[in-house]
Amino acid sequence: MALPSRVKCLERQQIAFGGGETGVPERLLGWMERHWRLVVLLVWLLACALFAWQKWGGIVGFALGDTDDNLRMAQVRAWMNGQGWYDLRQYRFDPAFGGANIHWSRIIDLPIAGLILLGKLFTTGANAERMAVAVAPLLPYAVLLTGITLTARRLINPGAFVAAFIALYFAGATNGMFMPTRIDHHGWQLAMLSLVIAGLADPDRRRGGLTAGVASAVSLSIGLEMLIYLALAAAAQVLMWVSDERERDRLLAYAISIAGGTAIGFLLFASYANRAAVCDALSPVWLSDALLGGALLTLIVWKSPTRWTTRLALAAAAGVAVAAFHALAWPNCLERLEGVSPEVDRLWLSNVREAKPITQHSERVIATVISLPVAGLLGWLWLSFLHRREPEHLRRILGPAAIAAVSFALLFWQTRAGPASQLLGVVGCAALTATLLPRLWNAKNSLVVVLGSSALVLVASGGATPIVLKYLPEKQEKVTESQRLNNRANRLCPTLWAMRSVAKQPKGMVFTFIDLGPRLITVTKHDALGGPYHRNGMAIADSMNAMRGTPEQARALILKHRSDYLLTCPHMNQATIFRAQAPRGFYAQLERGATFPWLQPIDLGKDSPLKMWRVLK
Repeated sequence: MALPSRVKCLERQQIAFGGGETGVPERLLGWMERHWRLVVLLVWLLACALFAWQKWGGIVGFALGDTDDNLRMAQVRAWMNGQGWYDLRQYRFDPAFGGANIHWSRIIDLPIAGLILLGKLFTTGANAERMAVAVAPLLPYAVLLTGITLTARRLINPGAFVAAFIALYFAGATNGMFMPTRIDHHGWQLAMLSLVIAGLADPDRRRGGLTAGVASAVSLSIGLEMLIYLALAAAAQVLMWVSDERERDRLLAYAISIAGGTAIGFLLFASYANRAAVCDALSPVWLSDALLGGALLTLIVWKSPTRWTTRLALAAAAGVAVAAFHALAWPNCLERLEGVSPEVDRLWLSNVREAKPITQHSERVIATVISLPVAGLLGWLWLSFLHRREPEHLRRILGPAAIAAVSFALLFWQTRAGPASQLLGVVGCAALTATLLPRLWNAKNSLVVVLGSSALVLVASGGATPIVLKYLPEKQEKVTESQRLNNRANRLCPTLWAMRSVAKQPKGMVFTFIDLGPRLITVTKHDALGGPYHRNGMAIADSMNAMRGTPEQARALILKHRSDYLLTCPHMNQATIFRAQAPRGFYAQLERGATFPWLQPIDLGKDSPLKMWRVLK
């Protein structure tokens, strides 16, 4: 008897990605499906080797390129040298005012410190740190691969994770967060998001809710960067329960685990500063919201009503109650969570490149970043269409699909949504490849099979765009002398070579650009004014105003922070902003060679990209 076309289609998908015994490719894919855990491990090890090879120069040169990576290392060292577990102030920032209040948690410090201690058993402290910054970012990548694999297997078919890995290869923004030396918290946040999505996709409702709840709690304990996605995941599980009363086990497990997990995270990791009602980290604000929300969800799910309209009304009432509580109890957290002053926003935050919409970047950047999320959204739509008559399966697709759509929309608000948007598009891309590729394999023309399959994989994985752009002629724009100097300064000023002459000066407090502060305290013995962190508002404003203002204002601000030195990097990004926005300001005068009786030049060597002065008080 002939099988229905739907069953035949599923059979072809299984043969293509994880089943069948008709040929070598099919047998290989079948083996990968049966031994998927081993495949994930092998892919992770391969990625570790590839990433380490790509970043080897940065590992050897201890090139912690991002300010957050440098500050993370400084925080780890401070803890390992005796600073309290709950004390996250960075005392080497602005010591005259008691250090800088840092809103992070110790969760990310743990693996880095453990790797340093392990490395010290075999090598020197400096090499142990190099080993730690090389390995630490790769640990959450294993979690990410696992989350993606589980989601693809649960929503598409058992072997579709192979197609997901192909798409992940082209997710440059996502992979960049896991590269060696990228030791900040972004990789772990993305890894937890992948587990939340895997929880939504889990057909085992209780296990899925528990996974989503615990991963959400860990993510909140690390930081609030994924708050929008976590809130959407919570709403998705509520709507799953509204549409099907059997989903009560998922929602109940989620409610209990996120409330309990957030409470444990607060008790174990919230710093002294975060025990106040702050809005930018896990504090009593978000802890109380999580506890109230978890309690209300537990209450309405415990006696789950039979009618969906009653469930919807109860869910809406719980949501309104949590929102009203938040608005009445924490009105200070209804606006921007950073809480920066208008002055700091004008002088600094509004100029941060990653906080700008994707549309304000070049056409090549736009195409490279959004090609995978666009393909992913098409894949989510296609997967939803394929399972449109399977309500239980469709529910588990629509939640992740909605979160992927929101993450794509957020790109048009801030470019920093790129890594999450690409991650959330990966499984959608895999859906296109894993379901459409078998149809091409059934073609009689071998040329159609080879070329069509290759084109489908590249287009469906978002890889066609970067490959095409690579071979298209770039718009020829003349590189000005100013741009050339800017590129050179950004590349050289943070290097160990450039900082070595600065480190040779007697220990002191250095007034410098906020983008240089974290690097300075990481690779020298000096203290610095501060870094680009929103709780560091006074130091940020004073740095900006000193460089833009008059020499007299600059001197007053430099002395206010009891500075021993002034350090600049001519032509780096912040320097160009100072020169452009205040052409007659203090920094612009310095760059033109002006001298001041209260500044004594220090010779850093004729080739040094940095300039340094001793402050005469």
